[in-house]
Amino acid sequence: MNTLEIGHWLPTASSLAAVASFLFAAGAAFATEQAQQRQQGRAVNQAAKHEARSTRQDCRAENQNSNAQCRQDNRNTKQEGRQDKRDIKD
Repeated sequence: MNTLEIGHWLPTASSLAAVASFLFAAGAAFATEQAQQRQQGRAVNQAAKHEARSTRQDCRAENQNSNAQCRQDNRNTKQEGRQDKRDIKD
């Protein structure tokens, strides 16, 4: 190879390195954002579980509804929490 051929590849190599570093940085930023979304989703899900537990305990304490109705209220509360978690991820 002569020097003209080697010099031809130098700008290409540096631009490839720049593109690779940009893609790496963008991937890291996306991964961080995705991790934050997962963490927020877990927090919402845990809050929904605690709320459902509290709702069911209150339902049993009041004894105004049947046990089946208390279970259904518990399920509905958890389902709302799951939907909130999905909304965060979208």
